[in-house]
Amino acid sequence: MFYYVLKYVLLGPLLRLVFRPRIEGLENVPTDGPAIIAGNHLSFSDHFLMPAILKRRITFLAKAEYFTGPGIKGRLTAAFFRSAGQIPVDRSGKEAGQAAIREGLGVLRKGELLGIYPEGTRSHDGRLYKGKVGVAVMALRAKVPVIPCAMIGTFEAQPPGQVVPSIHPVVIRFGKPLDFSRYAGMENEKAILRAVTDEIMYAILSLSEQEYVDQYAAVAKAEETAKSADRVHRFPRVPLS
Repeated sequence: MFYYVLKYVLLGPLLRLVFRPRIEGLENVPTDGPAIIAGNHLSFSDHFLMPAILKRRITFLAKAEYFTGPGIKGRLTAAFFRSAGQIPVDRSGKEAGQAAIREGLGVLRKGELLGIYPEGTRSHDGRLYKGKVGVAVMALRAKVPVIPCAMIGTFEAQPPGQVVPSIHPVVIRFGKPLDFSRYAGMENEKAILRAVTDEIMYAILSLSEQEYVDQYAAVAKAEETAKSADRVHRFPRVPLS
């Protein structure tokens, strides 16, 4: 119930008024039956904009940290995501990834839309990064289509670290459904999973026109953080007085 209150009464109208998102390819999203919507992830606001414009309910796999934050802010955030029907995902290891896949398959078995960001985390620099194969596993096991989606302009509206979004034009673009039925029974073959994931990422890239980086976003982010720390260590600030 709270999901629909947010969508149609509280958050949805506000988001439409502020961002005035332009929607392209909405006819590519099936009106019923299970499907995966796989998108790029540029901003915290992605979690709200896509559900606000879709006619159907969509359930996202959201990182577990949104449900475990400390203090009043953390509790409010957790309550919001739970009320909106989002599923917490522990990203700490292989077993955690398997749990996320089980949760996602549960959504699809109920005939619903599942939203997933194959990159696994937000892009820290606006580029598109290598996708993780969990999306391929779910698509092949559940035998469902994958609709690629590109969020355009949300990085500029709310880049990482910015709490209050800026007013900036946003485009949400859906591509034609990708059918992977030709790989039926091959969901345990690593090469097939990689090929399916890469096809999905290429479709997202074609829609978003981002620069592509053949590296996992979390790895690239960690490397950049390490470089920044190293620069601070080698060149410490010198007091002016």
